[in-house]
Amino acid sequence: MFSLEDYIKTVKQNLDQHSILLAREIKKTINYNFYIDIDLVDYMAFIDPTRFEISIRMFSMDKEASEVFYEGEDKTIFSGSTQVIPDIKYFQLSRENKKEFDEFYENNDIEIEREEHKAFTEWFCECWKAAQGHKMNLPSYFVIHDDYKSLDLRANKWISDDEKWE
Repeated sequence: MFSLEDYIKTVKQNLDQHSILLAREIKKTINYNFYIDIDLVDYMAFIDPTRFEISIRMFSMDKEASEVFYEGEDKTIFSGSTQVIPDIKYFQLSRENKKEFDEFYENNDIEIEREEHKAFTEWFCECWKAAQGHKMNLPSYFVIHDDYKSLDLRANKWISDDEKWE
């Protein structure tokens, strides 16, 4: 029998196994030599609930919500996007438990998604702090792909897309 509390506890334990990797990779991005036309960076989480995987990619953006690219010769300048972490498993489901889990998910999908997003965000923030993210010289945000809000990592507060792109 699945419960939301036990499921989220397992998700958090699985994420914690990758905290050192995530913090190390965030630290690398903080030290990039960013192209001068970049206004902010988005750390975007891509979630595949069918495979229980999460990946995070960092995008360099301008205030018009467009990705910024540098086309000059200087190879030390960063622009565009980069993978922060590849697909990692946040939950393991055995075949014999699939039917039971599917029923659990169907009955609790809204709460599960809300708690998963909370767990992903808390995990990223812990790793951001461990990587000394406050040293990032650009406004930085954490966002779940296709969401309408972002976490301002400096202010540790949720903002709407409208606020972010002002």
